[in-house]
Amino acid sequence: MEYIKLNDENKIPAIGFGVFMIPNDGPTYDAVLEALKAGYRHIDTAAAYFNEEDVGKAVRDSGIPRDEIFVTSKLWLQDHGYESAKRGIARSLRKLGLDYIDLYLVHQPYGDVAGAWKAMEEAKEEGKIKSIGVSNMSPALWNKFVPEFTTKPAVNQVEFNPLFQQKEIRRLMAQTDTKLEAWYPLGHGNAELLSVPVITKLAGKYGKNPGQIILRFELQEGVITLPKSTNPQRIKTNLDIFDFTLTEDEMNEMRSLDTGKGSHDPDAPGVEEMLRNAFVITD
Repeated sequence: MEYIKLNDENKIPAIGFGVFMIPNDGPTYDAVLEALKAGYRHIDTAAAYFNEEDVGKAVRDSGIPRDEIFVTSKLWLQDHGYESAKRGIARSLRKLGLDYIDLYLVHQPYGDVAGAWKAMEEAKEEGKIKSIGVSNMSPALWNKFVPEFTTKPAVNQVEFNPLFQQKEIRRLMAQTDTKLEAWYPLGHGNAELLSVPVITKLAGKYGKNPGQIILRFELQEGVITLPKSTNPQRIKTNLDIFDFTLTEDEMNEMRSLDTGKGSHDPDAPGVEEMLRNAFVITD
């Protein structure tokens, strides 16, 4: 496994295992144990994924020392604001059953983000959280909130893949040495992405599948990737990308695939309201 140093001096595994949309009470537990067995050491969950319990149980039952596993979770919208965020952090710790969380993110950047951030900074000072960051921040949302933060985000987790390379937000993040984490790094199984001629050509050259070529490109771009699968074989192959290197010409070919368009626009009208009304997280 390769590691990336964050702007707070903590290190994060370059590839993590995402558990979005994997059910709690068994499936997530099994998938996380399978991922840890395959060699993953970074598990990415969220309060809004409703599977923190399974993640924590798998981490505890894995037999792997806690300090060797990097666990990420995220604060949901309903818990924005200082006091609410303190409760949200406590809830995540309780559901995970862990003494600390390696990385905690503002999941959706709307409402009283400043109050939530203050609570996260305090939790970091208290050792409950090792690193803090944000998620789904567009350039407009970044400029609205981040300049007021005392502690700059260690990461911004956003949609990223070869067809949507987030060039504008990456320029802003470079100013604070904030690392980009990719959700949907494989385009959510996008058949169009996996069949792009440049990618299939490189897959043939290196004896890899298209997904491995994409993940290798993202790794070399300095992006932290979070591929998700419940298929044991795919879980393993998504991690098997450390035995080859794309040339600079090949990297430029991959960079040329950028369309500047993704599946999620955090600035679109109605997005905040839709997310606020999606569900309620209970204790």
